[in-house]
Amino acid sequence: MKIVFLTRLFLPHIGGVEKHVMEVSKILLQKGHEVAVITEMLYDIPYQRISEEINGIQVYRIDVGKDDKLKKFRIWREMGKLHSVISRADVVHCHDVFFWYLPFRLLYPAKPVYTTFHGYESYPVKKSAKAIRKLSEEFSFGNLCIGDFIAKWYGTKPTLVSYGAADIIVSAANIKKKESAVFMGRLDEQTGVLVYAKAIEFLKKKYPKFIFDIIGDGKDRGLLENKFNVLGFLDKPERYFPRYHFAFVSRYLSILEAFAARRLVFAVYDNPIKEDYLKLAPFVQFIIIEKEPSVLAEKIAYFLKHPKEEQKLVEQGYQWVQDQTWENVVALYLKLWDKHVT
Repeated sequence: MKIVFLTRLFLPHIGGVEKHVMEVSKILLQKGHEVAVITEMLYDIPYQRISEEINGIQVYRIDVGKDDKLKKFRIWREMGKLHSVISRADVVHCHDVFFWYLPFRLLYPAKPVYTTFHGYESYPVKKSAKAIRKLSEEFSFGNLCIGDFIAKWYGTKPTLVSYGAADIIVSAANIKKKESAVFMGRLDEQTGVLVYAKAIEFLKKKYPKFIFDIIGDGKDRGLLENKFNVLGFLDKPERYFPRYHFAFVSRYLSILEAFAARRLVFAVYDNPIKEDYLKLAPFVQFIIIEKEPSVLAEKIAYFLKHPKEEQKLVEQGYQWVQDQTWENVVALYLKLWDKHVT
């Protein structure tokens, strides 16, 4: 089967959607399928090729320029140049960017096309965002929602639901630094990094030697690096969980990776959609969810003093994540496509 994924960003850009597409593609290749990815040009990476192969995946990069009102038309223009790639595909699967495919949906009405809905854009949710998702749902043959909150906030009727996957880290039980935590993710409001930072300021009044390291980058870096150790983006950051006691993560992929590393997760939210993002998840009972930095600091201090209660939650999360494999995610994709692809 020839599969074409459409995604706004892809490797070497780092992010949850990028990793999702890569891991799914790798397994599809192992199963004998052909995979191509169409994605935007990364302007901060020099000497980038329009067409290249990454881990056996044929990657096509479209040059669409800056974000403005005319960008969608440049996308459709560049997509038109890849007409032959689309025409040969047995299935096209869009990761949040169904509108890229709209002209082809009219040109090839019988070609199976699907959408995976990842996360949310902003809060409050704009009417235009809801409209785009509803259009994507109606014109897709089926969809995969990453999280149950999407149905509530966007009115989407999921064909299937997933929370992603994680590779199990076998030798991660021993904590090297008892009074420590690591944050992983973008340094912006959606990941809650400033809430974690404020909580650590409260916590250090009781635990002045508490270590808090930050793996990631983003617009809030300047607010953090004068007080904390900001390491920037690192390759395969999940490998660093075993170096720290607690995991400060609030996105599905990182939460699952922390479970796999046997780390207690502290997740934060600052708006109702992020609250549902966390509290409607099937693993909600295995993590600590807070909004206020002062309360979060109290919870961190509590689990420093109550290791048995911590271990109970850690083991529950670890057992749950055993079934959250990339093989099982791929099985969902194949199930989704099976009804329409011969």
